[in-house]
Amino acid sequence: MRVWTACVLTVLVLSTAARADLLGHGGFVKDVAISLDGRQALTASFDYSVMYWNLPGGGRERRLDGHEGGVNSVAFLPGGARAISGADDGTMILWSLDDGAILKKYTGHRGKIAAVAVSPDGLLAATASWDRSIRIWDIQSGETLGILKGRDTNFNAVAFSPDGKRLLSGAHDSSMHLWNVADGALLLTITGHDFAVNSVAFTPDGRQAVSGSVDETVRLWDLENGRELAIWYAHAGPVIGVAISPNGKLVASGGMDKTVRIWHLASGKIVHAMEGHEGPVWSLSFTPDGRLLLSAGADEIVRIWDVEYGIPLGGELTEMIGAGHDEDGSRGARLFRKCRACHTTEIDGANKAGPTLYGVFGRLAGTVEGYPYSDALVGTDIIWTEENIDRLFAEGPDQFTPGSKMPLQRMTEPRDRAELIAYLKRITDSERGN
Repeated sequence: MRVWTACVLTVLVLSTAARADLLGHGGFVKDVAISLDGRQALTASFDYSVMYWNLPGGGRERRLDGHEGGVNSVAFLPGGARAISGADDGTMILWSLDDGAILKKYTGHRGKIAAVAVSPDGLLAATASWDRSIRIWDIQSGETLGILKGRDTNFNAVAFSPDGKRLLSGAHDSSMHLWNVADGALLLTITGHDFAVNSVAFTPDGRQAVSGSVDETVRLWDLENGRELAIWYAHAGPVIGVAISPNGKLVASGGMDKTVRIWHLASGKIVHAMEGHEGPVWSLSFTPDGRLLLSAGADEIVRIWDVEYGIPLGGELTEMIGAGHDEDGSRGARLFRKCRACHTTEIDGANKAGPTLYGVFGRLAGTVEGYPYSDALVGTDIIWTEENIDRLFAEGPDQFTPGSKMPLQRMTEPRDRAELIAYLKRITDSERGN
């Protein structure tokens, strides 16, 4: 998917850019969770630890050690003072986040715990294990209330419904199961994926769910009857993590191809295709207000993204706007920062996710040598003039270049478009000799 976006930066981005990544783990970051008030985050890592962070700046509160294997999943309990984690050692731990103390260790699984979940009322926990079972726990007493088994397969994912009455699981054999929490009854078996289901998430109303699979797709399901409502070919490789925004309008996915995608749930269209990790993306979580998305990667980093604009708040953003990129402090330069991820502007710049913009003004669209354009731009009569670039961002690519691969984004403010175009003219001038 080719990406060309025009984005503006918020004050939040500018104020936290240099320190927003969550850095400190010494192994793959397998999971990330955010507290209900959006002020803290938890991360689970292959380095055997859980870490507790402040948001959005990324300051670490403490490291939690107690597992004897890589930690795969974490979840806050309501109130934010306690959390649970599940690990390769087959145990689940209940933590005090005030002092990092282990309050309880739950044992019973005979294989690694791949995922944990907490019921909305905070009374129950669920663990999905590679011992081919799911357990439902009474968090306070530590008692196992139920052991769920579907097909004879390992379980990779588990989630409580928003009302806490149902449990959704994803399995290694490509199946999904919907369970009744009260008595452990199997309500529905859902099939359709070709390979293992790695992650599942309910929509806020509990009527639908999304799933991510090794078959490279994200799928939307009707939980009344198990019918597949949509299938999105999301990544060039297995999809590992999925998340749904609190308002239910967006879906985020992360995969082995090192990218993060944000989708409109209703239309299935990509809002952002974001690059920034140097390894597979294992897990994703939206903040409660939906403004930020956290992504956990095999590169040992958790990145924080501005959801509206698809901009990373730290690390990579700082690199993109370094001295070597003609950052002149103008409004146009700030607006162009996101575009740096996909386009070069220098005379010797190569094509990236998008074609080089060097010499773009006066150029016939779809003619940069070596760039694999969509059919909609090959043979077009569009010349990239100031007027046409203004129309592109005013109308949106879906209207100005229908059928092209550019994400559906618009820049509605005339002043923003004028500033961006003026900056583009300065830095892409083919007579500048840069």
